[in-house]
Amino acid sequence: MWFAIKSYLKFLWYSKNEHAVHSPFVFLLLTKCFYDKKLKADYTVLKNYRESLLENKNTIEVTDFGAGSKVFKSNKRPINQIAKTAGISPKRAQLLYRIVTYFQPETILELGTSLGLATAAISLGSRNLETKATITSLEGCPNTIKIAKKQLQSFHINNVDCIATEFEVYLNSIELQTINYQLIYFDGNHSKKATLKYFEHLLPTIQNDTVWIFDDIHWSAEMEEAWEAIKNHPKVKVTIDTYQWGLVFFRYEQPKQHFVIRT
Repeated sequence: MWFAIKSYLKFLWYSKNEHAVHSPFVFLLLTKCFYDKKLKADYTVLKNYRESLLENKNTIEVTDFGAGSKVFKSNKRPINQIAKTAGISPKRAQLLYRIVTYFQPETILELGTSLGLATAAISLGSRNLETKATITSLEGCPNTIKIAKKQLQSFHINNVDCIATEFEVYLNSIELQTINYQLIYFDGNHSKKATLKYFEHLLPTIQNDTVWIFDDIHWSAEMEEAWEAIKNHPKVKVTIDTYQWGLVFFRYEQPKQHFVIRT
């Protein structure tokens, strides 16, 4: 508890809004995307998606995986409690929707489907693309991804390939050098070791306009260490710390800059 309080107070001390940002790239991102207050029709879909899960009191066996193939937790939990405590918040889901709409990535990877709350935001945000986006979402727990698949189907979200797999097994099975994921959402393992392993593993897929989003960068002291290591990587040019998320950009033309932004 004390770590979370101290971490958040530190964030508040250093955080700024768009008026203190002198990077045109980041300024436009904040004003056109982060701080866009206009209501979107798809927000209602996201709300209904969440509420249908919150009404589901069925219990499922949930299995969480550590780095590699080591199972470190397995327990039974009600679906509505998973949606309430483990899923992306409504505010973050709307922001993720706007980020996808703003950058218009055509190839997207999500590490950690869970019940598909963030997946739905990603998919709905990609509907504005001229060409249909390809979305791959990975989940280690077969029971939660089974619920996610049914949920996505019931809301006519059909451009997501949900795969029940351990992340490392999947990433080792494909030729990453031949893939360009234009956006990756990392929300599957909140440990320093796993986060940095996935970061290094997926570096061959980056291009100039690639966007990476890391969830829970202030979850623990270890995750803050992982975030610092990512920020200091020579290929990383711009980062945005929103407390909950860390956004990473690899824009070759940009000077190295780090921003702490209130959302």
